[in-house]
Amino acid sequence: MSRLRSWFQQLPTAGKLLLLLTAAILPLGLVLVFAASSGINQANDALAARATDQGRLAVRAIDGLVARNVLALRIAASGALADQAVNPCENVRRALSTAPSTPDSFVITDGVGTRLCAWGDETLLDRPNLLVSPGRVRLWLAPERNRLFYRVGVIGGAATGSISRDQLRATLIAARAGTGSVLVSDGTSDLTVSAPVNDNPGLGLERTTHVVDQPIAAGQLRVHAEVTTERVASIDRLIILLPVLMWMVAAVLSWVVVRTFLLGPLRRIQRAIAEHDPGTGDLQLPPRLGSAIEIRELGSSFARAVERIQSSEKSMAEALEGQRKLVREVHHRVKNNLQVVASLLNIHRRSATTDDAKDAYSSIGRRVDALAVVHRNHYAELEENRGIALRPLISELSANLRSSAPDQARGIDINLDLDSLNTTQDVAVATAFLTTEIVEHAMLSRPDAPVTLTLRRTGDLTARFSLATDALSGDPSDVAEVQFERIVAGLAKQLRSVLDRAPGIYSVDLPVFPPR
Repeated sequence: MSRLRSWFQQLPTAGKLLLLLTAAILPLGLVLVFAASSGINQANDALAARATDQGRLAVRAIDGLVARNVLALRIAASGALADQAVNPCENVRRALSTAPSTPDSFVITDGVGTRLCAWGDETLLDRPNLLVSPGRVRLWLAPERNRLFYRVGVIGGAATGSISRDQLRATLIAARAGTGSVLVSDGTSDLTVSAPVNDNPGLGLERTTHVVDQPIAAGQLRVHAEVTTERVASIDRLIILLPVLMWMVAAVLSWVVVRTFLLGPLRRIQRAIAEHDPGTGDLQLPPRLGSAIEIRELGSSFARAVERIQSSEKSMAEALEGQRKLVREVHHRVKNNLQVVASLLNIHRRSATTDDAKDAYSSIGRRVDALAVVHRNHYAELEENRGIALRPLISELSANLRSSAPDQARGIDINLDLDSLNTTQDVAVATAFLTTEIVEHAMLSRPDAPVTLTLRRTGDLTARFSLATDALSGDPSDVAEVQFERIVAGLAKQLRSVLDRAPGIYSVDLPVFPPR
């Protein structure tokens, strides 16, 4: 579940909306499509079954008409010939007149096919040489005369009758057999009873033909009935997909609306905010933010927020500038005060009466001067905020130390090999004091020995500061030497480093700013 939630949250807004619409509308649309499709299939099946029943009804109607005519003529002719009447046709006519749907024209022949009498149209005598034994029936078609002939055999002769095409049609109409086309065939000839009706189906419907082909009259005839019925057309199957189409239209419209009225203006606002350079003026929003009031209000809110931020940044910049000036002024005053103290110490050194007092004043003055140099360099570097430059700091400090050296060390040689590095004020103060202590120790103990100061970068944030002089190889049991070692070790701790001691050289690691 958490994976699904995470995947859903990573989707764009348009994708989330499409997924939600799909989950809400598509199942309903599929259910409606299934229900409509099932209803259409059931309706088509019912129409097909009804068409088949209509075709079978037409076959039964024709079969019934033929069977009634054959039976009626057989019974009437059998009775007339059995009575040996002078005019058997008159007896047959009277017998047939009492029954409905009986033949109106017939011919009576004897057992060898000689005509005994006729009633109605005498041209009905067809195939005079066709003999039928008693109890048998022969049927045949005469398409050129539009008639169906039948001959029944009775004791003493035979009777021939016919059914016209109009009678067949009337029978179909009376039976309400709504067929499109009915064809009667005897195997050699075909008689078309009715032709299909050409009419246009209703809107959304199409016509289909169902065929019923069955034998009648003991297989002597065959009725071929075609029933044309309407069924739901293919276009209706497309219409039932309207719920799915509704889902597609809703999804597309939602996607277009979201992109046009929401995502597009938001992207333009985001681009305007990303391209805005603080401090160059007000936020310039795109001219077209769509017709959504909420988006326009959001853009105005961003513009007001940027304006307030710029105002606040301007106030902060002014306050920072005032603070920078104040700090610069403080460092300037501290530097001046330290220089005043150094000058006073120098004046008192000149008025001292003993050498020890003069050396004490000089030693204190050198340390105060070292601190003043640090503040002056820090004051100079405040504009760029890159910390204190160690190279000019150590160079100036070395010059001051040489100028304030005692008389026996006026000619001390201080060699500098320094990289251009920057560091913090705390590191600069400790470095200045460490340099002062070691150079002063060299001036007092070995004024003839040169001093070499080396500063090399060893990494992006570290540098190696080395001080080399033969004065660092003194007697470790001397009290002054012990005090000196304690002082330089303490200064190394202020630098958060370990003082590496080697004969004639002390080294320490300094934290510095990365290169530009």
